[in-house]
Amino acid sequence: MKEKVLHIIFLFLAFAGEVVLAQTESFKGYKIEGDEIVFIFDKRDYSIAMADKQNRRYHFEYLEIENVVVAGSFNDWSKYDWKMSKIDENRYELRKNLDDFDDEFSWEFKFVVNNALWAEPSKEYANVVRAFRNGHALPAYNLKIYAAYPDDSGNVTFTLGGHEDARKVILSGSFNKWNEHLFKMKRTEDCWSITLKIRPGEYQYKFIIDGEWIEDPVNPDKRRNEFHGYNSVVHVKAPASFILNGYADAEKVILAGSFNDWSESAYEMTRTQKGWVYRTMLSGGKHHYKFIVDDTWILDPDNPVKEYDDQGNINSVCMVK
Repeated sequence: MKEKVLHIIFLFLAFAGEVVLAQTESFKGYKIEGDEIVFIFDKRDYSIAMADKQNRRYHFEYLEIENVVVAGSFNDWSKYDWKMSKIDENRYELRKNLDDFDDEFSWEFKFVVNNALWAEPSKEYANVVRAFRNGHALPAYNLKIYAAYPDDSGNVTFTLGGHEDARKVILSGSFNKWNEHLFKMKRTEDCWSITLKIRPGEYQYKFIIDGEWIEDPVNPDKRRNEFHGYNSVVHVKAPASFILNGYADAEKVILAGSFNDWSESAYEMTRTQKGWVYRTMLSGGKHHYKFIVDDTWILDPDNPVKEYDDQGNINSVCMVK
């Protein structure tokens, strides 16, 4: 990248073969795969477990693990409800649908061994935070879930050109609750860079260069903030396929929806052996749509999810997560 400019590169999963640089810090305990959060416990990542009240410490090398449970603010810290499945002698996993969490989750959690012992995470992990109870700090730490996290194979890469003399550059935004330390960008030959795994949606962000907050000057999409300035905005999209089965005798089929201002010509569908298809990238959230078959508007006959719009029209609904 020769120009000294700020730039955002969108790396969607369909192009996961591109090379990106490794992140300097690691997140532990979970990953996001499609519509699921996958909790991951690996006993090799832990050395100490602690019991309630007695404050006794147990070394993992002497523990015989019978079961592992995920406990957090999302399930009232239950030691029994979210039981994990054993993958091998070291690893346990639990998959939960994102619908089990609110849209802007920032939950704390921990792993419980044998329904009694809390696994203490290493403080070197980027998503470790101090544990509190009733406003008082505890001699323990929790793991934290964020809507985004650094990942070499993530779907969005942020880059910042220039600023060769900067000591530290941070990416901060609504995707990490505007944390001023969490997402450290890595210096490359011609820019600063960080790749995130992030859910589809709209997010606001800024760069922090040696403590100075700046918006993205080459991104025209901005939102006024409470400090009488502006935040830059990024729209993270995901692949979406619209399929209309049948209608083999139709001459032309158009996809029209809220995502293309209900254009009657922009998204012309492609004929297939079974019907018609159109593939595009959509931002996260709810989208209304219909098909126009030879100038006749129809609902999606294979989609039972429908909804009225503000003008009383009923449309098919597509949800992107």
